[in-house]
This record gives sequence, C-alpha cells and structure tokens, in this order.
Amino acid sequence: MKPLQISPETAVKLAEQLKVPLEHLMHMPQHILLQKLAELAKSTSSDTSDSESK
Repeated sequence: MKPLQISPETAVKLAEQLKVPLEHLMHMPQHILLQKLAELAKSTSSDTSDSESK
C-alpha cells in the first residue's frame, strides 16, 4: 500500500484534527481516512449547530 498523496501541510493538519500520529495517518487506508473525516465533519457540524441554537 502506498502512502496517501497529500501535501505535508495537509497531513500535519489532518493528524492534529483526527488526533492520530502523522505516521499512522500517512499509511492509513484511504477508505478509513474518509470514514474518519466524515465522522469529524459530522461532529463539527453538530457542535456548530448546538452553539448556534443557544
């Protein structure tokens, strides 16, 4: 399996957002990364909607 084809800056930001080590992120299968990104987006949007309703 080849590493993800993303820029170093993007990789660092994603690792911070997903709270995973950079090495794990770079060798993470693409379908798992997409799943984690979807979960992150869902939690971020629910946090945003919660704060807007208050």
